Amino acid sequence: MYRRLILASAVVFASLSHLAHAADSQAKSWQQGLSRSDLIHQDLGTADREVIQARIDFDAGVAAPRHAHPGVEVAYVISGLFEYQLEGQAPVTLKAGDSLFIPAGVAHVAKNIGSEKGAELATYIVKKGAPLLILKP
Repeated sequence: MYRRLILASAVVFASLSHLAHAADSQAKSWQQGLSRSDLIHQDLGTADREVIQARIDFDAGVAAPRHAHPGVEVAYVISGLFEYQLEGQAPVTLKAGDSLFIPAGVAHVAKNIGSEKGAELATYIVKKGAPLLILKP
């Protein structure tokens, strides 16, 4: 009986791990021409915070859907020319080498307004276990 319980638990864990990986893969590709490559995912040593760093690649003219994060984001433009529209603020244009602080929960859109592929380095300090990306209407 105990062996069956252990075996059943292992099957459930493997299934949940597979589903979590599939959901994470979907989160990494929001739409055509936009992709996210996770670089670091590290516990910050506090009860409820972690840091995630990712490279986001945008084809020319592509915008991320309107979204927010369960913590702060610091966006650093690696290449290209981007327009960022944060809820309640005027749009800002950033080029390679520029950075932008995005407060927790603030809905925003990032768009590659350049004529070539662009990339940003996004660093998030977020609540553990919360979805990294929250789509907003």
